[in-house]
Amino acid sequence: MKSSRRKYDVVLYGATGFVGQQTVAYFAQHAKGLSWAIAGRSRDKLTAILRELNIRVPVIVADAQDSLALARLAIETQVVLSSAGPYALYGSELVAACVRHQTHYADITGETPWVRQMIDAHHAQAAQEGTRIVPGCGFDSVPSDIGTYVVAQEMLRRHSEPCVDVKACFSLRGGLNGGTLASILNIMGKGQAKEFAQPFLLNPGHVADANDAAHQDPTAPYRDADFAAWLGPFFMGPINTRVVRRSAALLQAAGDQAYAAQFHYQEYLRFGKGAVAAVAAAGLSAGSLVTQTALQFSAVRRLTAAFAPKPGEGPSEQAMDSGSFRCQLIGRSAQGNIVRAVVSEQGDPSNRATTKMVCESAMALVHGAAQLPGGRQRGGVITPAYALGDVLVQRLRAAGMQIELQ
Repeated sequence: MKSSRRKYDVVLYGATGFVGQQTVAYFAQHAKGLSWAIAGRSRDKLTAILRELNIRVPVIVADAQDSLALARLAIETQVVLSSAGPYALYGSELVAACVRHQTHYADITGETPWVRQMIDAHHAQAAQEGTRIVPGCGFDSVPSDIGTYVVAQEMLRRHSEPCVDVKACFSLRGGLNGGTLASILNIMGKGQAKEFAQPFLLNPGHVADANDAAHQDPTAPYRDADFAAWLGPFFMGPINTRVVRRSAALLQAAGDQAYAAQFHYQEYLRFGKGAVAAVAAAGLSAGSLVTQTALQFSAVRRLTAAFAPKPGEGPSEQAMDSGSFRCQLIGRSAQGNIVRAVVSEQGDPSNRATTKMVCESAMALVHGAAQLPGGRQRGGVITPAYALGDVLVQRLRAAGMQIELQ
């Protein structure tokens, strides 16, 4: 895939959505020297976005179900960045077009059952041809995946041992956009809750650890001595843990010695210290179970959709600016050596931070072709850590995200 044969370096698909509009603004500011375009199903809405942002770039009209239009789009660009969810509704034909025409791809999905479908349908061909299809390049699941990758590589560097265990805890402030909620409701509406709950859903060949119970998602709060805080279930844990486990399996298969053969990863939400934090952790844990059960009923999903933000809607600029996240990670080796890291960012996690992560991922696929892990031959339906590795770490640090070893 030669850049000289492609009209564009990157096409931003779904540019009229809430995160999509932010990707356009980010590229206008940061994609210097790149040839890029925006795409979606409505020319009027696409041109309106460009007028609002006072930007001039080409517009490509391609409906998510129009395979011919998507094929033309894929042929014209090196990389597609898609922010058009729910991906189970609007992403499958686009991924298929990218695989057929050897076009790299990045998105922000947390829809792990859909990712499993893409793995089953396209991983073999994409791997054979060196096409990198990289779902989950936003807050789902870059902090978890890249943070774990950094910890594991540092363990090997410092102590010449692989990581056998990494645990992470999140603190965050932020809002929910309509597209994210639509994706959650679509998963529940399709009756995929049981599939969503499989700890090794994304692993190659569904290969699981012999002790499957040790990898089940936590449901109860507990006080963690390493973090010196009360922790509880994290609502994104069932997404991020699957991605990290797939990274570990793929990297092990590629000969990376930083992850132990029986690698374990889990993550939590941090509540703080003391009795108040303990009560808050218990309350949220119970509330999470009630919410998951309730959303399995169609009437509850309809009511939620009626009062929640619609696709294309989200928090205010002020709310997004005041958001933040902090992910603390602790890795252990078999001999008890410990490596700690922090991944953090100012700005709403699901919007501001996600925009930075997916845009830098897409630009890494353009700029880092020869430097990416595995060289030009590596491909498949893969993860941020396996596909982008140190190149993405360096780009995110340069863009202002804190990825710090302690």
